[in-house]
Amino acid sequence: MEKIEFGDVSLYSRYLLGKANHCLVNARRKELRPFQISPQQATALFLVNRLGRQATLAEISKQTDRGVNSISPQMSTLEKDGLIEKHRIGPKSTLLRFKLTEKGLKTFNNTHKSQSIKRIMSVLSDEEQQQLISILEKIVRKAEKY
Repeated sequence: MEKIEFGDVSLYSRYLLGKANHCLVNARRKELRPFQISPQQATALFLVNRLGRQATLAEISKQTDRGVNSISPQMSTLEKDGLIEKHRIGPKSTLLRFKLTEKGLKTFNNTHKSQSIKRIMSVLSDEEQQQLISILEKIVRKAEKY
């Protein structure tokens, strides 16, 4: 990678964060290609499995920092593909709860462990990974205030 001179450490840091994210997402996308799901869909399956009976649009939206309006079409696609089922919380309720189907559970089991990301992150020692997590958590906490 050719070093780009930015003259501003915060600008260069932001550039590297974006580039690292882009590379990680692309690696994950390639890894998921045989299962015909996107990284975002894999995340939704993971959350539906992890949240169990709490898997609602609002909770999935909260967990992913995405609006309900961006999560809803994704959940509809997963339902159409037979990976999840939606159920109304009550007979007259507009609130929906999601559950993995048998096909969804099989897909989740095949995709939830990201080997590509693990291999990429192996360039860092355990201590460096902990430092990275700590630094990124600080950045996220500060950014969430904006």
